Amino acid sequence: MRLTIICLSAAMVLVFAGTLAQVRLGIQIVQVEYFQSMFVWWPTGSEEGFRIPVFPGGHLIGGVLLINLIAAHIRRFSWTWSKAGIQLTHAGLIIMLAGGLMTDLFSVESQMRLDEGETKNYSEQIDATELVVSCPDPGDPTTELETAIPADRLQRGKLIVHESLPFRIMVTELHRNSRLRMIKPSGEDSKPAASQGVGARVVVSGQARATKANERDMMSAVVEIIPGLEAGAPAIASLGTWLVSDGIATEQAFESAGKRWRIALRPRRHYKPFSLTLHDFTHERYPGTKIPKNFSSSVTLTDPEESVSREVLIYMNHPLRYRGDTFYQSGFERNEQTTILQVVHNPSVAAPYVACVVVGAGLLLQFSFHLVGFFRRNKKAPQS
Repeated sequence: MRLTIICLSAAMVLVFAGTLAQVRLGIQIVQVEYFQSMFVWWPTGSEEGFRIPVFPGGHLIGGVLLINLIAAHIRRFSWTWSKAGIQLTHAGLIIMLAGGLMTDLFSVESQMRLDEGETKNYSEQIDATELVVSCPDPGDPTTELETAIPADRLQRGKLIVHESLPFRIMVTELHRNSRLRMIKPSGEDSKPAASQGVGARVVVSGQARATKANERDMMSAVVEIIPGLEAGAPAIASLGTWLVSDGIATEQAFESAGKRWRIALRPRRHYKPFSLTLHDFTHERYPGTKIPKNFSSSVTLTDPEESVSREVLIYMNHPLRYRGDTFYQSGFERNEQTTILQVVHNPSVAAPYVACVVVGAGLLLQFSFHLVGFFRRNKKAPQS
């Protein structure tokens, strides 16, 4: 019980401190550094340099609460009708805490943008980025072979080596948030970000991390392509440096080992074993205003593995659920022909419902037991 009170008190302090920190750091950084971490580190918001832990993070507090509750439940467990309700209530709380932890660790929220007539088999995670190198599949020219490196593994001065790539990638410059601008014709005080591709005409500068809810970081990196598989291989002429950025929409191409490769920095993709085709997007407004009243997407779901091909209408409060993914009608682009579907993958989606049922059953059973006992005592009491 003492450990429970300590953890609950620490959770209150963490929520209070995290709420205040949102003004300076923004919601996304606070969520990661305060609530989705084992410790809160000082200085917060810093990715380089020495940092020290100053307070337990959300994962540590929640994990200790869960372990403490399970240990207490096992130690004091005795299956009798008088304690059945308490045992069920504690079991429901364990399910709720475990489900919340699993949701935080394994759930993924992404978006799928579709133009009318377009087909996609992947969604994009807007708050995560990846460095992607691709080339045509020799066995099927219509298919691309991709090697994706998560952005959180990119570090300045780090050499990236992968067995699928006939070259090495050296990260020479990295900005978690950046600003790009074209080099002026005069060329004064303008140093190109890279020697090849778009970067030869662009200047990149680092910026403070985005803190507002309607803003997001624009990550940029300068990478050098070095032929050779192993770090100790003989020196070979470098293919130059390339600027990859969230602000560069097009992929950049280069030649290596007799193949044409493309490199880009883009939102992390989650490929699906099925595809969606948008046939029609409908947008209704309240009469005389520009306030959205209702918008819906008519799509075709195609799954070759399961031999599924059916028409689906996705609209407000009526999502599409398929293969563990839930597609919600989230928004649309200004052209009113591009729909935005919010894609949620949550393996523990049923945990809160199961937990509520178990806790409710436990409380009802415990209340009923005491109520029956109360009536029995009153019935046996002597009448004066």
